[in-house]
Amino acid sequence: MNKTQIKVATIDLYNNERNEGMRCIKEIVSDVGRKNHNIDLKYAVFETRYKGDVPDLSYDIFISSGGPGSPFEGENQQWDKDYFNLIDKIWNHNQTSEQKKYIFFICHSFQMMARYFKFGEVNKRFINSFGVMPFTRTEDGKKDIILQSLTDPFYAADIRHWQVVNPNMKKLNESGVKILSWEIPEEENKDNPAITAVRISNEIVGTQFHPEADPESMLFHFKQDERKKFIIDRYSEDKYWEMIGLLEQPDKIKLTRKTVIPNFLNNAVNDLVLITA
Repeated sequence: MNKTQIKVATIDLYNNERNEGMRCIKEIVSDVGRKNHNIDLKYAVFETRYKGDVPDLSYDIFISSGGPGSPFEGENQQWDKDYFNLIDKIWNHNQTSEQKKYIFFICHSFQMMARYFKFGEVNKRFINSFGVMPFTRTEDGKKDIILQSLTDPFYAADIRHWQVVNPNMKKLNESGVKILSWEIPEEENKDNPAITAVRISNEIVGTQFHPEADPESMLFHFKQDERKKFIIDRYSEDKYWEMIGLLEQPDKIKLTRKTVIPNFLNNAVNDLVLITA
């Protein structure tokens, strides 16, 4: 049987910082490739922020990773310009081509996505967010392929200093962009919670949280002294151990990991196989 070749590019924005995200993304992509027997999946990584490597449009699916620091620190740098130029190319390609390009934005990339599509204001959060956190789906989110199988609330890894807030509802309604989920706010931001998932089109979607995270990756973070101290100081030691306990519960981050990006990838694969059949 002839297999459809599908090329997946991961855009690494970790800037050579040690991380667990890239391992998790690769494992999810590989798993989807193994389960879809009718495709020949090729996978490549581009260190866009560290080395300036940017994939071209020969790839079918793009996953843009999380990363440290400010989503504005690359302004006027070549990698930042090239990154947005790639999004330009993907967007323009999808307006005219029957065979679409698909892209998923994670955390830092979600903030970059907001810079590009201007669906909300990107600013520094009142305090860092770290841990296994609950999120709430919108009505659109409950129907969306990446979130529809999750619980209310659903749980995901949240590691960020920055946020996307103050959605431009007029622009969203005119363009058909849909907010899929919100953070569950704390006392300090109860009137202005952050947007945590947005769908731009059938092909373009992103999340503020880390849907790729698994228990091993989060334990890597929880064991760091500064992370442990942050949670205990911000909440309590009981809350720290409660979050660690959530890691192994099948309906928490394990469910998010096996749902969000796999559903995005399977949707893209199904569309691509149909169009090339």
